[in-house]
Amino acid sequence: MSDFVITRDHGETRGRYVIRHNGAEAELTYSVTTPTLIIADHTGVPDSLRGTGAGLALVTRMVADARSEGVKIMPLCPFVNATRKRHPEWADVFAV
Repeated sequence: MSDFVITRDHGETRGRYVIRHNGAEAELTYSVTTPTLIIADHTGVPDSLRGTGAGLALVTRMVADARSEGVKIMPLCPFVNATRKRHPEWADVFAV
């Protein structure tokens, strides 16, 4: 996985993680349902960033933040759900 700079925009009801690289933007969006539950609803990675590990980097950051903040993640997004299944060590942060 590459060392991407990931920014986070977190609002009262929605948030997103973003990687900006060479004019392209990859994002993972989520909805805040309660103070302890978020729904990962969309991951978008442009063609120019596919195969670089950008999607995994976004999910990894979301998992780390959820752990440190005591939040559970509902993986509605197919990419997040598939990635979760490949990382059983993340089971503690997913509400499935």
